[in-house]
Amino acid sequence: MTYDEERARQAPARKPPPARRDPRGAPAPRTAPREAPPRPPADAPPPASPTNPVAPVVHVALLAQTDRDRLTLHLQHALGAFVQSPQQAVQEADITLAEATTRVTAALVERRRAIGATHRGHGVEAETEDLRLALREYREITLRLLRM
Repeated sequence: MTYDEERARQAPARKPPPARRDPRGAPAPRTAPREAPPRPPADAPPPASPTNPVAPVVHVALLAQTDRDRLTLHLQHALGAFVQSPQQAVQEADITLAEATTRVTAALVERRRAIGATHRGHGVEAETEDLRLALREYREITLRLLRM
């Protein structure tokens, strides 16, 4: 049996439904599918709301860009070396994580010291606004850590 004969024996294809028309007889306009609103990055802070009335603080990087780039490069090297030398790749990744942890910890300790200096004066009582800003910074840093 040829292709044309087989095709002729099959049920006829369904026709698409006629286009909708408005009462005046013109075809109804087609609407484009709605696009989903853009999602914020995963590490973005929650927006201000009734339960979070204070607008989020702009995040300051804990490590300098050069340090982040260098650590990222070491990690990428470890990942790329896995096929050739899995043991050495894992050791390099471990060393990279240890260095990143040490640097981030040192940066957090310094940031905590700097925030504390704003409200722990030398015998002078801190202003309410200084305390509010310090509390906001403590909150932002703590929430960043908890989102990790």
